[in-house]
Amino acid sequence: MNEALVRPAVVSRVSDLIGGTPLFELCRADNGSRLLLKLEMYNPTGTAKIRMARQMVLDAEARGELRPGGRIIESTSGNTGLGLAVIAAERGYAFTAVVDHHACSDKLRAMKALGTELVYVAGDGTEELATAAREELAEEMARGRDNTVFTEQHNNPSNGVGYHRVAHELHQALGGRVDVLVGAVGTGGSLCGTARELRKLVPGVRIVGVEPKGSIAFGGPAHDYYQSGTGTPEGAEIGALVDFDLIDEGVKVGDVEAFATARAVARTGLLIGGSAGGVVHEALTRLPSLPPGTTMVALVNDGGEKYMDTVFDDAWMNARNLTDPALEREIDEALTKLRKG
Repeated sequence: MNEALVRPAVVSRVSDLIGGTPLFELCRADNGSRLLLKLEMYNPTGTAKIRMARQMVLDAEARGELRPGGRIIESTSGNTGLGLAVIAAERGYAFTAVVDHHACSDKLRAMKALGTELVYVAGDGTEELATAAREELAEEMARGRDNTVFTEQHNNPSNGVGYHRVAHELHQALGGRVDVLVGAVGTGGSLCGTARELRKLVPGVRIVGVEPKGSIAFGGPAHDYYQSGTGTPEGAEIGALVDFDLIDEGVKVGDVEAFATARAVARTGLLIGGSAGGVVHEALTRLPSLPPGTTMVALVNDGGEKYMDTVFDDAWMNARNLTDPALEREIDEALTKLRKG
């Protein structure tokens, strides 16, 4: 791994700020097992996905598919689009994001502020996740157009490569002591890209993939869900980057549990995103039963600031029957106990 893992003191491009994100010990069990969060919200745009956005563009340039003055097209629920918007802006490309209204409005507004052209596949008034329709439209828009690239994050190998550095950051920070890695499974790039490289450095690491209930990567039944930027909804193909041979265990976490966890973690002083709440929920559930001295790392792929109108808005939560005060109190109590461990 030749790329430096520490940011220089002064940089001249926003993309030079990518990586080197901190590890935060959320809690520790009585037997010394600890849960560390890899806080990817400290990347530009507040998300891990800018890592792979940059890699997809660099590799398209290297292949000669993207040249000065070109256009990037991608189907996105928000975070990939934010990353591509930054990379496109600093490298002089036009960027078209094919989106739906399932995405958080703050993400859509931020992409537009960065100069992105937004193309919607569904009209106002629907919050349905339209992954398959977005993919079809993005592919159609790019077909036959010169100097235009559909980055196709779900099936682009560069997506996974963009996360290799995460493995090296973990290995460097923890001296090779990573026993369990827990992460969300959407395109598969973040968890599987990190895991593939981490297995070379720490062969015995256990990999746990988390998707929303309603997603189909780890089986059915399929139904709608509100966790954004993760999972594989019914009608969409499981991404080529989801490597089941790398994932030791695949689990599902419901929206209620994911959002209750995000809201409980916020009361410790840390804002994490809704799907990150699902990852942390699964990690917290496992922590008390892990062998003594285990180090478990959860990939927190974005922060909670983009979800003020959804996960952290009582009216929005209540309207969708997603609020469970008793569960939030239970998680609050578990965190309080474990943080004193």
